[in-house]
Amino acid sequence: MVARAETFGGDILDVRAFCAVVDLGTVTAAAASLRETKGSVSRRISRLERGLDARLVARHPRAVTPTAEGLAFYARAKEGLALLDEAAESARDSHAVPAGHLRVTTSIDFGIEVMPEIVASFRVLYPQITVELLNTDGVLDLAANRIDLALRLGGGDGDGGYRAAMMAAVAIGLYAAPGYLAGRPLPRGLPDLAGHDLILAREKLGPSAQVPSADGRIEPVALRPAILASDFAAVLRLTLAGAGIGQIPTLVAARAVQEGSLVRVLPDWSTGGGALRAITLAGRELPARVRLFREHVRGALARRFAVETGPMTPDPASDAP
Repeated sequence: MVARAETFGGDILDVRAFCAVVDLGTVTAAAASLRETKGSVSRRISRLERGLDARLVARHPRAVTPTAEGLAFYARAKEGLALLDEAAESARDSHAVPAGHLRVTTSIDFGIEVMPEIVASFRVLYPQITVELLNTDGVLDLAANRIDLALRLGGGDGDGGYRAAMMAAVAIGLYAAPGYLAGRPLPRGLPDLAGHDLILAREKLGPSAQVPSADGRIEPVALRPAILASDFAAVLRLTLAGAGIGQIPTLVAARAVQEGSLVRVLPDWSTGGGALRAITLAGRELPARVRLFREHVRGALARRFAVETGPMTPDPASDAP
């Protein structure tokens, strides 16, 4: 059946602008996301409303909210845009070199300490693909923020709207700068930590805990941190500065260990930090640029950090091998 031209005669960019406003809640945020002016986005919505002869949004001084008609249109339009984008991506992938813009988000520590070399090596292989890296410890909504892939440490598989691919197992160990250990007794067991300055990530491990040892036994250890930091990136920097023994994910500390700036303390002990997973939107085939980047990350982690990577999570809708 041939699509009827009279079904919708508007500009598809107007529809994208309307969906962006609904996703992000304000014309200002939508304009920034679309790289347009606020006036341009407002005109697009007004033009769309005239074409549909329906009021799609209620305008307020600080925000806009979709009307009932707007929500109904948004639900179908969003689905249609996704299908259109998928069709266009498939057509391009069938004959062209992978290209486009890739938006990736991950935690601050992983984004600062691990991702730069991975992104750089990926760009060498695929210079036609531009990368935008959003480092934040907040959990950003992929659809609302137009994110292609999220790399999350310790996260679960998410809900039905997302799919998660296992990338690497994450362990957390104890590290110190050689300068800090000089002239101090080297810890031989967990109880010896009481005589050292500890650097911990706030809310990752409290001031006292029962810590599992390497053989699975539970050892009560009184942890009196000299410094509490907001994230592991800060713990790493403080540890490098010689402020004490830091508790850091092995992936985050790997480069400093390779360079000799840090050494592992109590190397037989570690605690599980969960897993690193690649989160993407479910229900559609991943664009080539996303698939290539996901596999590049897995390969880079396996080679550089010698971590134990798991197989891709099976997903009936997934394009993973």
